[in-house]
Amino acid sequence: MRIAFLACPETLPGSPARRADAFEHDLQFTALVRGLAGRAEVQAIDWRAPLAELRTFDVALLGTPWDYIESKDEFLARLGELESAGVIVANPHEVVRWNADKLYLRELAQRGAATIPTLWPEAPDAAVVEAAFAHFGCDQVVVKRRVGAGGIGQECFAKGATPAGWRMDQPALIQPFLPSIQTEGELSFIFIAGALSHALVKRAAPGDYRIQSLYGGRESALDPAPADRQAAEAVLAMLPFEQAPVYARIDMVRLPGGALAVIEAELIEPYLYPEQGPNLGAMLAEALLGLAR
Repeated sequence: MRIAFLACPETLPGSPARRADAFEHDLQFTALVRGLAGRAEVQAIDWRAPLAELRTFDVALLGTPWDYIESKDEFLARLGELESAGVIVANPHEVVRWNADKLYLRELAQRGAATIPTLWPEAPDAAVVEAAFAHFGCDQVVVKRRVGAGGIGQECFAKGATPAGWRMDQPALIQPFLPSIQTEGELSFIFIAGALSHALVKRAAPGDYRIQSLYGGRESALDPAPADRQAAEAVLAMLPFEQAPVYARIDMVRLPGGALAVIEAELIEPYLYPEQGPNLGAMLAEALLGLAR
């Protein structure tokens, strides 16, 4: 069995375009190789490699194709080509298509998930942001791209301080800033084939609110409270697919009332934090091997 670990120039070892946080690629790739223990060949390869080369693999795992957010349609088309060529894609094209636009959060809310109150402007400017403060009754908001990842392009504004002339020239979402992201942090629950692998808490660097390693965020393993674990499992059960995804990272944050709300359901190329999950590699390996049986 041959597994393609799909990546991109921002993450592939030796690439001149490699990002500072691409060590996450190395850790996740190594965890999978160790978990497979020689039972399958795995190769890191650019998702834009020739189709003739990619179709020689049995399974294509969406490892670290981080640049897909700038080429969503091309990326989705490539996954469709792979599936048409008989390659098993994990997670599948239909899952990725649903998850690529953060509008999926609105669907999860309709299904009963606790979410953060959200506005969905098509191309917000400073006036739209300032109106959001009155809408939410808050003094600070976060603006995110609807198609985005890793905090790229994200903005945080205080009431009355949105720069004149500011604009995000693409569909976005606006949410009230939750102080718990700086006090408790963001809780992440890693599921493999529907089973919890591990949980962790991600905290921002002092003076920041972004929890990604690129901005100085740090992580630590977490033994979640039963109610918190059940909240994450409930979100996983609300996903609109017949089977649980091969992998899923449910990111949650504490609301003022104490309940957890889903901030993201990461089903495309999430970092799965193998350092906090010693069994992750083995669980992911078994799930991938099971796809080809």
